[in-house]
Parts: sequence; C-alpha cells; structure tokens
Amino acid sequence: MAIFEGDGRNRESTHVGIVVPTLGTRPDYLQECVTSIREAGEAFIAVVRPRSATIEPEVINIVDTVVDDPGIGLSAAINTGIRALPEAVDFVSWLGDDDRLVPDTLRHVVSELERTGAAAVFGQCRYIDGDGRLLWLNKSGRWAVPLMLCGPQLVPQPGSLFRRREFDAFGGLDETRRWAFDLEMFLQLRRRPGGLRYVSRPLAEFRWHEGSLSVGGRAGSVNEASEIRRRHLKPPLRQMSVLWEPALRRVILWAGERMNRRLSVAQ
Repeated sequence: MAIFEGDGRNRESTHVGIVVPTLGTRPDYLQECVTSIREAGEAFIAVVRPRSATIEPEVINIVDTVVDDPGIGLSAAINTGIRALPEAVDFVSWLGDDDRLVPDTLRHVVSELERTGAAAVFGQCRYIDGDGRLLWLNKSGRWAVPLMLCGPQLVPQPGSLFRRREFDAFGGLDETRRWAFDLEMFLQLRRRPGGLRYVSRPLAEFRWHEGSLSVGGRAGSVNEASEIRRRHLKPPLRQMSVLWEPALRRVILWAGERMNRRLSVAQ
C-alpha cells in the first residue's frame, strides 16, 4: 500500500472513508468518480486496483492511498480497501469507478448519522447513461428497507454511508457473493442499533451501461439476490417464498430490460 498526498493535505484524521475499486480500464470515469468525492466533502479516498493496473497521475493527485486488489472478487477488493482506511475513519462506503457523488452531500449524511445514531444512511440516486444523461431518479424512500426482504432491492448503495464498527461487527461484505453483496450488507445493517435511515435528497449518480457489473450480469445478480432474501426470512416465510420469488425475479429482470430500452433511446 502506498500513500499519495496529492493536494498537500493530511487526511489521516478524517472521519469519512470512501473506497473506489477499479480495474484501471476506465480512466476518464475513474477521474470523474474521485473528483466527485472531493466535491462531495471531506473524505479519505482509497483506490483498490490490480497491481498490474496503471493509475493516471491526475487520479493519483486526488486520492489518498492506492491499495493492491487481492484478486478474488469485487467484495474482497472493497473489504481490503476498508481495512486499509486510517483508524480515525468512523463512517465508510464505496463507490464504483464509473459512478459519482453529488456535490456537498457528505457533510449532510454524516450529520444525519450523528443526529439519529443510525447504522447507515442512504438517499436518492440518479441513474445516468454513459454520457451522464439522466435516465431515472430512484427516490424509493424509507419503505425500501422492509421491501428488501420480499421485493426488489431499492436501497441505493451509491451515496450511502455506514458506521465502520457496525460493518466490522458482522465481518464486512460476504466475499462469496459476486453481485448482491450490497443487499446482504443492508440486511445485516438494518438489524444493527439504529438501523437504516433515509434522507430525501439525491446523494449519488449510478451509471447504467453494459460495462457495469450489476447491469451486464443482471440475471446472475437477480438470482443471487433471490437466494439472499430467502436466507434472511424466518423459516415459515422462507418456505412460502417459493410462491412469489419466481414471479419477483421475472419482474426485476423486466425492469432491467426497460432501463436498457431507455438507455438505447437516450443514445
């Protein structure tokens, strides 16, 4: 691990840490991503990349540390990045290298965490295409939390922030999961003291394009999420879930196809 002080500031005592996992294959998006974090507020930024990947100087000058990816999956890369954050970091999250935070949002989210004692805070999320054009605004609201157990996952991970101690309490992300590890995490966090809190404002922008893992691997993601939902249900409901899960998976896949059609029209 190497520390880079790109803008001359020492953020070792910063209380917010954001991990950006990347393969290093989308340098323009990556630069947009880390720049958006800086514009969102004070944060320690850790980029996790394969040792063979080249990180452009423009990015090195913005971030605080670059960490070697262990190479065993995205969830493991994120866990590695979070473990590499300074001890002073109390609130953590991650952001895809093609996604962006909305300016001046981190202070607001930290204030909500401190005011409510919540384990995690999430908000609205803009879905954008590859060129940054708005496709849809996810403003699901607080009802998205109970829906996670019996419906689609509408709690946006981009823009969310959670307490590091609560994340560590259940061992971090499940590294056996390839796609829906954020759903697994939120289901764990909702049971921690303070639970999940919603703020009614856009916090992030999720880029919907075929290069995205969650978009390109849609069928695998839907099936994995179904398995996770069923595992978190109480045994009687788990048995009954065979009645609605197949239909739910079809609805979620249909919604993804509609987003793809919207993307085609936008292009």
